Amino acid sequence: MSARPAEDLVKQWESEQALLRQQVVEGDTEDWQRAPDFSGLQRVGGVDLSFIKGDDVNACAQLVVLSYPDLQLLYEDSQMVTLTAPYIAGFLAFRETPFLLESLQRLERDQPQLLPQVVFVDGNGLFHYREFGLACHLGVLSGLPCVGVAKNLLQVQGVNKDEEHQSQIAALQKGGDSFPLTATSGKVLGKALRSCNKSSKPVYVSVGHRISLDTAVRLTHSCCRYRVPEPIRQ
Repeated sequence: MSARPAEDLVKQWESEQALLRQQVVEGDTEDWQRAPDFSGLQRVGGVDLSFIKGDDVNACAQLVVLSYPDLQLLYEDSQMVTLTAPYIAGFLAFRETPFLLESLQRLERDQPQLLPQVVFVDGNGLFHYREFGLACHLGVLSGLPCVGVAKNLLQVQGVNKDEEHQSQIAALQKGGDSFPLTATSGKVLGKALRSCNKSSKPVYVSVGHRISLDTAVRLTHSCCRYRVPEPIRQ
């Protein structure tokens, strides 16, 4: 791909991101989100796009729906897909969202009673270069509450994997402990969460859409049997 089309594409994607970013709701919108035990929440979803090693065009788009709180599998959908959009750092969502959105739409069409009330996304939400990662993108386009959960720290907006960050991780004593990921601007973009007692390596939780950060962190912890929340792990 020559430089000019790539530059044009980046400009186009930046303006699309900026428009969609205005639609993100950074707060709780559902009654179950405000309940201490999430009563009323019955179905949690997880989405991921996994690649074949050495191949960045063919991937498997996956959606699972689990019951809540017992996290039993209710539905799963795996489709091999061919990605057409190029990989450009910071614009991953333009490559992946269409296929994840399709799997949610397929479920809504075929078995609407199993549509998840919240979706965990293997990736970031507001914790992103322009505060609009994959979990925000999918949330706005699907209209569903979404939570971004990343396994690795994205070093953006002054959040770095430095000594201070490592010492904050070391201070997380037990599952459920967390600390904020604060941008240079002072805005909290997400939280590092020790998701279970067994794993001292945190996950990075951020708001996707229609949920507050504190609720997202609490919900992520409640869905973890291991380090990665069950909807994504499955």
